[in-house]
Amino acid sequence: MANYHLVILKKPYLDAILDGHKQIESRFTKTRHGAFGRVLAGDKLFLKVSSGPVCARATVTAVKNFENLTPGQIIEIKQRYNHFIKGSDEYWHSKMDSKFGFLAWLTDVKPIEPVRIHKKDWRAWVVLTEKEDFGLLKTYGLK
Repeated sequence: MANYHLVILKKPYLDAILDGHKQIESRFTKTRHGAFGRVLAGDKLFLKVSSGPVCARATVTAVKNFENLTPGQIIEIKQRYNHFIKGSDEYWHSKMDSKFGFLAWLTDVKPIEPVRIHKKDWRAWVVLTEKEDFGLLKTYGLK
């Protein structure tokens, strides 16, 4: 059974996913966050523009997790995958001190009717649960 996730993205990255240029979503952090190790192939994503509505869905086809990262390893990840990640030099520079990260390959990306949700925290990736789904699962007949 697939898990569902809410993924918040800056508009240029969401646009690149929607037009097919960005095929991998990356997340790098200094500490282990809730989504690390909990994103699996087959999971479904709701894509939300930062400060805007949920406006697309996607399916994860593969995931690669990284622990105890070094700056050298981050440079290697950039060199190997940035063609599909589309991260700017500024993005990669800001991630050099990350210790954890994952890459999620995306497929079946589809725009959906935009829906606004009431999310008040700073989490940029939320593993949806029955208690915390922002009404998305019911709205889309998944619950």
